[in-house]
Amino acid sequence: MTQNTRARRAAGRSGSTPMPTRDTLLTVAESLFLADGYERVSVRAICAAADANPAAVHYHFGTKDDLTIALLESRLGPLWADPLASLDPAAPVGEIVDIVVTPFVDLQRDPTGHLHLRLLSRFVFAHPTASWTSRWFDLDPFADMLTAAVPGLTATEARRRWALAFQLILLRFGGTETLTAPAVASLRGFVTAGLTAPPGQHTD
Repeated sequence: MTQNTRARRAAGRSGSTPMPTRDTLLTVAESLFLADGYERVSVRAICAAADANPAAVHYHFGTKDDLTIALLESRLGPLWADPLASLDPAAPVGEIVDIVVTPFVDLQRDPTGHLHLRLLSRFVFAHPTASWTSRWFDLDPFADMLTAAVPGLTATEARRRWALAFQLILLRFGGTETLTAPAVASLRGFVTAGLTAPPGQHTD
């Protein structure tokens, strides 16, 4: 089965109204990324597999990176949005870490979910300055909660700590192996301890 055929089958809905081009591009790109890897899939291949104009990705998203951001936010963002939005601002940091980590644990048990995690991990590490648009893909909300929980911690240091925490989480869950329950528990504890450590003298 060719790359384009796989993607068209993933995008098609027999007997239903065709999806809008933007949604079709997301679905096709997802299929190609998961099957062949982000780096090997070109904008031209996405447009061809979606039977779209060669400029469709540029028109709807801007770049391949922007399309990937939209894809990851649409597929993974809802897993965190509601629990984090309803979280008590005074919640312990360990509870915040649990809310962050739990979807990763669930995703790694599902073959497609695990592929999404690997795509997320590889994209984040390759694009550290990506322009995320979803609230919970930004460090600021997490930094705000952390500065409220850790006396004397500056916003700059809170962002730095969360950046390191997310790098570690993505590194561990974005690998090929499925983490065991003890490994996940150790990761939760390690991340929580790092986030809540008393601020040093020179934390900006």
